[in-house]
Amino acid sequence: MNTKNTKKLLDPVAILKPIPAERLTLLESDYQSASYLPSGLVGTIVEIRPKDNENYYLVEFADSYGCEYAMAYLKANEFIVLQYELVAA
Repeated sequence: MNTKNTKKLLDPVAILKPIPAERLTLLESDYQSASYLPSGLVGTIVEIRPKDNENYYLVEFADSYGCEYAMAYLKANEFIVLQYELVAA
């Protein structure tokens, strides 16, 4: 479980603002015409890279069948980690 606002590998996340196509790696031909990923879209952290005293998170986006269609490096302030249980303070 994620506590104290830490972000870790395999955390489910939701993006807070649209991510433009220039920042995306689109992996499925059905999505090649997408101009952005909308806010609220859910993905999974699959890599964490430190750069310039900040972490960048590679987030993978997949459809309901588990087929990956896009990836993007996001900053911590561009998404929230989804929680399924209440964390005691």
